[in-house]
Amino acid sequence: MRVIDLGIMRYRDAWARQEEAHQAVLDGGDEQLLLVEHPPVITFGRRPNVARNLIASDEQLAKLGVEVVQSDRGGDITFHGPGQLVAYPIVRLLEHRLSVGAYVKRLEHAVIATLADFGLEGRLDPSAVGVWVGYQQRLAKICALGVRIRRGVSMHGIALNVSTDLRYFNLIVPCGLAGRPVTSLHQLLGEAAPPMERVKAALTAQIRAAFG
Repeated sequence: MRVIDLGIMRYRDAWARQEEAHQAVLDGGDEQLLLVEHPPVITFGRRPNVARNLIASDEQLAKLGVEVVQSDRGGDITFHGPGQLVAYPIVRLLEHRLSVGAYVKRLEHAVIATLADFGLEGRLDPSAVGVWVGYQQRLAKICALGVRIRRGVSMHGIALNVSTDLRYFNLIVPCGLAGRPVTSLHQLLGEAAPPMERVKAALTAQIRAAFG
């Protein structure tokens, strides 16, 4: 699997890079893993009526410099921003003998294994896609997940909060789940939180192991 770190890149530009990678993988090239951080952006998935989970006004979004993009991934609404590690695996599901559901579970378990590297217990919620952790006697979401499978090859992926400014999530109902908190590695671990580069290395190793 070829790993490409895009650094900080606008969502639409990274989406275009995904499309290029998707075509290359369809054409028989190496599978790819794109890593990126996005400037502040709220994205809508393909779930019906997703716009109702946008709380902020156009004026608030403009003041904060938050872009809004309709994506073609699955799922509901989410936020991407600096300090959040976004990983886009571009892989051939048939080659790994995976259904879409099994692919999603493999991504979730890669994140859980990454969190374990830093002493955190990631959990799954049967009622909601993504990865959760215990926080203040509740389950808080630390990683959102939304994918699209086109012609058997995956796009989009996971968004892991490392040092994300969590106040941005107040602009939306994250993933359409009212009353469910969002957290990050930095919030949970404080000064012991790993830097982004360590998290990138750990997550990359787990995704490579999942699709090696």
